Amino acid sequence: MALLDGRTAVITGGAQGIGFAIAQRFIAEGARVVLGDLNPEATEAAVAALGGPAVAHAVRADVTDAAEMQALVDAAVATFGGLDIMVNNAGITRDATMRKMTEEQFDQVIDVHLKGCWNGTRLAANIMREAKSGAIINISSISGKVGLVGQTNYSAAKAGIVGLTKAAAKEVAHLGVRINAIQPGLIRSAMTEAMPQRIWDQKLAEIPMGRAAEPSEVASAAAFLASDMSSYMTGCVLEVTGGRHI
Repeated sequence: MALLDGRTAVITGGAQGIGFAIAQRFIAEGARVVLGDLNPEATEAAVAALGGPAVAHAVRADVTDAAEMQALVDAAVATFGGLDIMVNNAGITRDATMRKMTEEQFDQVIDVHLKGCWNGTRLAANIMREAKSGAIINISSISGKVGLVGQTNYSAAKAGIVGLTKAAAKEVAHLGVRINAIQPGLIRSAMTEAMPQRIWDQKLAEIPMGRAAEPSEVASAAAFLASDMSSYMTGCVLEVTGGRHI
C-alpha cells in the first residue's frame, strides 16, 4: 500500500518549486491534493500536470488572509472529503541588508511566512482535532537556523516557524495531530540557478555533500512526515541540507 493512500493534503505555494514537488510525491503515494496559490493560472496548470481533478484541485489563496485560508481548508473537505495533511510552504523573499531593507519588505516576508504558517497550522488543526488525527508540515529554512546576510526578514520568519511548530505541536499532540518542520538548504530551482556563479559556488562550498538538493528530496522528507512512518514524531525539525551548517 502507498504511504498516503486515500489521504487528502493541502499544500500552500503548491503551483511550483518545492510545493509542486511535494504535490507530485504525495499523489505518487496515493494522496489527493488541494493546491493553494496566489496565481490561479499557474495553479490550474499545476493541477493539469498532476493528473487533473481526480487527484488535484486548485484554490486561489492568500496565506495572510485568514478567511481565504479557511476557504482553502474547507475546499479540501468539500472536494475530497477530509483533510489529513497540511503543508505550509508558501513563501517570498525580499532580500536586502538591514540598512537598505524597507519596513514594508520586512512586514511582507514576516506576514507571508510566519503569519501564513500560523493561519494554515491553526485552521488545519481545527479540522484535524475533530478526526483525532492529522499531520501538519511547516517549511522553514536553514536561514532560520544560522541567519544569512541580507535576510533579517526571512531568517526571522523561518526561525519563527520553528518556534511556532514546537509550541503548536505541544498544544495538539494529545488530540492525535502531529506538527513538524523541514529546513531545506540550497535547493536547485529556477530562482537559485539565476544566482551569479560566484554566489552559487560560495554556497556550494559550504555543503559537505558537494551539491545542491533537488526539490524531490525535500518532497521525500515531507512524505515521511506526512505518513505513519513518523507516527511518534512531533515538534521535530528535519534538515535537508547535505550537511550544510551542521
